[in-house]
Amino acid sequence: MPVVSRLFGVIALTLPTLSYATPNISIDSFSKAKRLLMSEVYNQDPARHTVYCNIPFNAKKQTQLPTGFDHSLYTKRSQRIEFEHIVPAENFGSSFKQWREGDEKCVSSKGKAYKGRKCATKASEAFRLMQADGYNLYAAVGSVNAYRSNYNFQMLSGTQSDFGSCDFHVDNRKAQPPVFARGLIARTYLYFDETYSSFNISRQQRQLFTAWDKQYPVTQFECGKAKIVEKYQHNSNPILADRCRSL
Repeated sequence: MPVVSRLFGVIALTLPTLSYATPNISIDSFSKAKRLLMSEVYNQDPARHTVYCNIPFNAKKQTQLPTGFDHSLYTKRSQRIEFEHIVPAENFGSSFKQWREGDEKCVSSKGKAYKGRKCATKASEAFRLMQADGYNLYAAVGSVNAYRSNYNFQMLSGTQSDFGSCDFHVDNRKAQPPVFARGLIARTYLYFDETYSSFNISRQQRQLFTAWDKQYPVTQFECGKAKIVEKYQHNSNPILADRCRSL
């Protein structure tokens, strides 16, 4: 065997196995993604709870809000469990032309053209796949989901919870989540940034999420959810795959 071939063989054997980010190419329906998460993830977890406020709910997505939770914001939605995009749909959707400008397919029955999320969902398969990525979806109390809107996460000074016992705060179109949700949020953003070329986080966000990722280690729930999502979505999450080796 030539020296170069032998050397290449030795290098190949000693290199670590790398995990590459691959996008969701299987689930292109947001509705289907939510059904799968409920049936395959949350209904298999007797300790199911919401992502931001850590509130338990049952298999019918019903919950009893705890004493101290302030439900004066979006009162009707406070009794609902919804699926939250940790990375908001608008934050990645605005990179699609269909979202910004519309498309020839996006015309109502009355002949009126439309754009935004509705058009991107109708006219872009790539957007539908990103929107339905199960690694980015978590159960949340509807009122908190609504209040968070599409705001970026950030550390805010002198904050007071807007939901009482659920320490979630919004100020000047920025959101500060509770401590126990920060690691999960960080790893979700880092996954999306690594996986989808049309989405990029700013340097400031990367610094924040890198810090949160280190400060708030991965949980058993994150790792268990990732294994299930990988089975039916057929793409891996290298961020979680790496972090979950420590558990």
